[in-house]
Amino acid sequence: MAVLPGAEPFHHDGGPVGVLLCHGFTGCPQSLRPWAGYLADAGLSVSLPLLPGHGTTWQDMNRSRWPEWYAAVDVALTELRARCSTVVVAGLSMGGALALRLAEVRQDDVHGVVLVNPAVRLEDPRLKVLPVLRHLLPSLPGIGSDIKKAGVTELAYDRTPLHALHSMVQLYATVVSDLSSVRQPVLLLHSPEDHVVPASSSELILRSVGSQDVTEVLCHDSYHVATLDNDAELIFSESLAFVQRLAAAAPAR
Repeated sequence: MAVLPGAEPFHHDGGPVGVLLCHGFTGCPQSLRPWAGYLADAGLSVSLPLLPGHGTTWQDMNRSRWPEWYAAVDVALTELRARCSTVVVAGLSMGGALALRLAEVRQDDVHGVVLVNPAVRLEDPRLKVLPVLRHLLPSLPGIGSDIKKAGVTELAYDRTPLHALHSMVQLYATVVSDLSSVRQPVLLLHSPEDHVVPASSSELILRSVGSQDVTEVLCHDSYHVATLDNDAELIFSESLAFVQRLAAAAPAR
């Protein structure tokens, strides 16, 4: 199936320090493309894959499940790790859950984690009936483009596919059950005003990860898709400094 213009994956071969970027649910690489370009311009190797079922149609996504999304970032990590001595995984929203899962499963290959408005918990009461509802309705209204900055739009589906949503909830449960095994340094950036993911999601991560090196940064002037919002430059600069710090400490790892 044809990929939507602007939803294409991005890869850059830079130096021996790499960053894997994971986009969010119903979104695509477009939401992280400026971030990827910033890191590439700084000399880093960057991988920003397109997750299966994304960047085409929501009907296509409704046939995909979270193990497929994880497999895509797992392959990307393997490819990046083959040419980089230090690799940091990063993600927006559900991409944050995928990044955390990589840190849980592949501890020797992931040297740090950057999370932007990460989703590992939702509070929508409709989720209680989702196991049944998904067999009655194929989709609900979309969740994309929660952006404060005027004139900026996220390339995301206008519908939320419910079979895929049900699988995403299962991903979150899997990630949360193993958060204590995340011992790599963590940089968590989140927006106090987020209309998609509740504050309790970041709070759960902050109190549950096993890392002793955790930094929290607030994005006061952005909504959920902060990587395209007013605090984008803050996210870019903070993440680059975080990656450079970890790379500098690599000989002691």
